[in-house]
Amino acid sequence: MINSSSDNVKKLSSINRRMFITGSLKFFIMIGIVSRLFFLQVKENKKYLTLSDKNRIREWKLAPVRGEFRDYFGNVIAGNFEAYQLHVIPEEVEDFRYVIYRLKDLLGMSDKEFKKILKKKNEIKPWETLIVADNLSWKKFSKINNHLYDLNGVKPVLSISRNYPFKDNFTHVLGYVSQANANDIENTQAIKKNFVPGLKVGKIGLEKTLEEELIGSNDIERYEVNAYGRRINQLEFQKGKKGKNIRLTIDSKVQELTSELLRDKAGSICVMDIYTGSIVAMNSSPSFDPNSFVFGISQDDWQIIRNDPMKPLVNKTLQGNYSPGSTIKPLVALSALENGIIDTNFTVKCTGKKEMYGQTYHCWKEKGHGFVSLRNAMKQSCDTYFYEIARKLGVDRLSETAKKFGLGEKVFGELFNIEKKGLIPNTQWKKNALGSGWLLGETIITGIGQGYIQTTPIQLCLMTAQIANGGHKIYPKIIVDKKNDEEAFDIYSPLYKDSKNIKIIQDAMFSSTNEVMGTSYRSRIDDLKYQFAGKTGTSQVKKISERDRELDLKLFEIPYEERDHALYIAYGPYKNPRYALSIIIEHGGNGSTAAAPLANKLFKLIIDRHSLRESQNNKKYLEI
Repeated sequence: MINSSSDNVKKLSSINRRMFITGSLKFFIMIGIVSRLFFLQVKENKKYLTLSDKNRIREWKLAPVRGEFRDYFGNVIAGNFEAYQLHVIPEEVEDFRYVIYRLKDLLGMSDKEFKKILKKKNEIKPWETLIVADNLSWKKFSKINNHLYDLNGVKPVLSISRNYPFKDNFTHVLGYVSQANANDIENTQAIKKNFVPGLKVGKIGLEKTLEEELIGSNDIERYEVNAYGRRINQLEFQKGKKGKNIRLTIDSKVQELTSELLRDKAGSICVMDIYTGSIVAMNSSPSFDPNSFVFGISQDDWQIIRNDPMKPLVNKTLQGNYSPGSTIKPLVALSALENGIIDTNFTVKCTGKKEMYGQTYHCWKEKGHGFVSLRNAMKQSCDTYFYEIARKLGVDRLSETAKKFGLGEKVFGELFNIEKKGLIPNTQWKKNALGSGWLLGETIITGIGQGYIQTTPIQLCLMTAQIANGGHKIYPKIIVDKKNDEEAFDIYSPLYKDSKNIKIIQDAMFSSTNEVMGTSYRSRIDDLKYQFAGKTGTSQVKKISERDRELDLKLFEIPYEERDHALYIAYGPYKNPRYALSIIIEHGGNGSTAAAPLANKLFKLIIDRHSLRESQNNKKYLEI
């Protein structure tokens, strides 16, 4: 009995101990659970609410509305339209292969298009957006929306895309947009901030250099989804800001005419207001349709543009470096007058060639022009006369005058990052660049715009404008009301020592176009309203040998790539000048037959539209 009682006590003690331990464990577990719940619900409340919201609340950034480009009269030259897209994020799709094959059937994709999508999918990260279609028709877009129940992970997107209504007329001014790449995102803060899949950004031209102003900001939509990820409620909509509309100084009517005049030609036409520096037209030919690049150009089409021997990708107005030929003669004559080397009575006898320092320098006219003064030399473009005054002037003084009038420097600064400076040589340049001394023969040929000297069409247009306005400095601009810092200080400052010298040059250019024997006489307009003054030029592509002179081949007998470039500079109306222009036709032969006739048609339209331009200038421009 005693043993039994003792055993019971022991058993009871053991049970109590176990119950105590168990109870303690339960207590501590409960304390742990309560503590954890307290921690999760109080301390970590914000974190888990955020995670919950991420599962429940979605944010969707819409493509920003890009600012428009407009011409001087407010006509849209680069606008926007709504584009229907299909996006897929591969990691959100349970069965990607099934979904993509369903899309192939619904959209009627070709095998080539389908393979392209699969290739793109392999090139991106699983969490990155795959753009299956960039520009769907409304019919196909609606069809996809009707089948979304069967297309898990497919997102129909209403985006904004670019449209160029004038097609190739403004390409080398505006450039084009295309899908943003990693480099665009990395190097431009505005693109990085507003990036959405499929975002179109500027690649060249003003579309690129003005990206920060044009891009705008995103619309942001926040909405609630159910457990299946389907939208059930919109919570917030944050309206973005449209990019800035930019108004150009260009007249689209004049720009269209320049395109017509340059059709099937390689070259450039530039028209400028001689007082404001406003660009009225600026065209490079051939061009290409920028709309082809918006949604991605095909490899075949790209190769056609890239391999075109007339180089449509080159902006000839800003990038083309050409020997100015005889279009430099007004500046050579002006420099000689300004430096007291010659006066209006200075004459030279032209026999068709001139022997100097063991070299023979030919005039374009085989039998020569006889005795010529400055005025007659300019009228008939006598090379011999300009050989002589260049020899007396020297290249350094000529270089100084040329730079004063805008040659050898970028006209638009950094606005167009592709613009070339050209080359105005002098003795120091040759020593630094080539390590040799300057030769007198090099000065002589520089006097007729050959040799080392290189100019761009926009520079020649500026030079002509500043001669036409009486020799005053202007700063060309292509954006309305946009001024550079320098303009405020020395706009309209005189570039001459004596204004009489400018008038002499103006009169000489008048004779070249409007008097018998003038090199552009056949392109003149007798009506005083449209009458203009100008100077023809020919830029040698190939050095003329004695054999070539003997053959005296016609233009059509010379291979295209060996033909000279044809140039023309002019301003009008002569009695009350307002506009200047430069024209270059690559491999056109000579300025009098290939370039000058285009000025005749241009000045009629430019001057007819002057009153419209003036009335528009007096109006306050309203953003639409």
